[in-house]
Amino acid sequence: MLATIKERFQKMDKLVLFITILLSVFGLFNIVTASSREAVVGLDKSVYYYFYRHLAVLIIGFVAYFIILNVETKKYYKIVPVLFLAVVILNGYVIINGKITRGALNWLDLGFFNLQPSELAKPVMIAMLALYIEKWGKRIHNPKVKHRNLIGIFCFLGLVIPALVFLQKDLGTMLIQVAIFGMIYLLSPILPKEKWKVIGYLVVVIVFAGLAIYAIKGHILSEEQLARFKYLDPCSTENFAKAGYQVCNAYVAINLGGLTGVGIGKSTQKYSYIPEAHTDMVFAILAEEYGFCVGLLILILYTIIIYRTLMLSSKASTIRGKYMCLGVATYLFAHIFINLGGMFGLIPLTGVPLPFLSYGGSFTISLLAALAIVQRVHMETKSKVQF
Repeated sequence: MLATIKERFQKMDKLVLFITILLSVFGLFNIVTASSREAVVGLDKSVYYYFYRHLAVLIIGFVAYFIILNVETKKYYKIVPVLFLAVVILNGYVIINGKITRGALNWLDLGFFNLQPSELAKPVMIAMLALYIEKWGKRIHNPKVKHRNLIGIFCFLGLVIPALVFLQKDLGTMLIQVAIFGMIYLLSPILPKEKWKVIGYLVVVIVFAGLAIYAIKGHILSEEQLARFKYLDPCSTENFAKAGYQVCNAYVAINLGGLTGVGIGKSTQKYSYIPEAHTDMVFAILAEEYGFCVGLLILILYTIIIYRTLMLSSKASTIRGKYMCLGVATYLFAHIFINLGGMFGLIPLTGVPLPFLSYGGSFTISLLAALAIVQRVHMETKSKVQF
């Protein structure tokens, strides 16, 4: 067992592993202070309530991480299609019997914990698209071969889950899944001419789908979703009471933090001003308590891990490995951009977790699983073995 762990460690990307562990541990301890008000006042629990829950999630996540490290990616051809079908069924089921949280119908209440199938779908979706490209990519790229059906299947695999998540009213998660598919699609071996044709067809389908939803429901986006588009001036009298409340208070938190922060545990904005500060808005509390310098360091670490993942993609020894790493890099970037972009008022606030720092079970496990896939691809590349 120890020999296996040592062998795996020697072949892993040490920098990505170090950042993964560092940010996971930092995020765990930051959750204690960010969630203290919610735990004690909101739930009448111990100040360490969310800490212990997130610790349990991290343990599960790293167990899954180690398991994935030991599974050759060639075996994904048998495993991933089954997982993909499972997450499609779960995301369809949650529309019927899901739990509504903050206006989105995207949770399954399993009693002892809540499961978010849309989060679990992301690494599975990435792996499925990568396998499909490896198997059919040459045929799709050959202009002498008819391959409309193959492109159609590829688009279905990439868009069926985002479509289900849209029906769950989880706009942020849907946008991330679309970004993952979009990046893989744009860099896929599909001929440029056909790429634009498919994009045109998809636009037409989306327009008609939107019109159909509007005809049935009388609206496409809910009032809560529409309100989030009023983000350019969140602190104005008109917007503050609705969409601007969280963003404006995040500005206050960041401003109070200055360069070095007000001190660990001394945030004032987590006390009723920023609701659920340990989830989507955790960076604001981090910036208030630790200051701009630590916040900047977090952004630098994010940049490094995304850059390294893209480098591993370019050096991958298999086509599937290349696209898996590309998908994971997009996954990370999309989460960071949508979370921080919404908090800084650059884009509408859609409520997605921030990698490593936000409290969340399904997301944390999915994130660690995705990074384990990247490490497995690197290990296979480093071994120079075409698995």
